[in-house]
Amino acid sequence: MGELEGISLANNVVTADQNNFNQVIQGTQPVVVDFWASWCMPCRMVSPILDELAEERQGAVTVAKVNVDENPAIASQYGVMSIPTIIRFQAGEEVSRVVGALPKAELLRRLGL
Repeated sequence: MGELEGISLANNVVTADQNNFNQVIQGTQPVVVDFWASWCMPCRMVSPILDELAEERQGAVTVAKVNVDENPAIASQYGVMSIPTIIRFQAGEEVSRVVGALPKAELLRRLGL
């Protein structure tokens, strides 16, 4: 966990914002970023799946969440037009992207996990 030292974690999930986003996605392991909002029902469906992923693959995958209402610049930078949008990063580069709520197996398959 040394790479994310000083970054807020809840249930193995990183809360990412303008202050730490670039640091979060630079990790050597895959980083799955959930772009969400509290009013978004499909986001609420995906959130427990990503929480499970963070728990099951702790130490192998980092799961981060970005509230688009609080961090519109990050959402804009990555072209997030619909939520939930889940992007997998590897060493700071986008590797795959999923838009919308999907069952866990399909979500992991499309993210390449």
